[in-house]
Amino acid sequence: MEPTHIDGGKAILELREDGVIHLKWQPGVSLGAADVFNAMASVNDICAGLPHPLLVEMSDTETVSHSARAAFSTPCDASRIALLGSNPVDRVIANFRGTETYPCPTRFFLDRTEAIRWLLQDPVS
Repeated sequence: MEPTHIDGGKAILELREDGVIHLKWQPGVSLGAADVFNAMASVNDICAGLPHPLLVEMSDTETVSHSARAAFSTPCDASRIALLGSNPVDRVIANFRGTETYPCPTRFFLDRTEAIRWLLQDPVS
């Protein structure tokens, strides 16, 4: 699948050959609830009812509004979500809500290879 731009260029979304959906927020972006809802709707369009693992690249996100944080709790067709950041600030942003508030298994990673390995592991693990 060719990458798709979301929200006027705030993010790029693509379905990788391994079945992982890759959502990459642009560095320095500020996220509101509408941004999150639009991204999740695009994920659902790609999934078409068949859950896929989702890699969310969020390196150097500037801000995430309270309403955007709440929007991340909205169920979508992701089977599990790996949040990929590049620094401790990204980790704080990702863990602000607590992983138990996400609609499916969700973890934060600083390493892409680790994130992909976790996304593709047997769902029973």
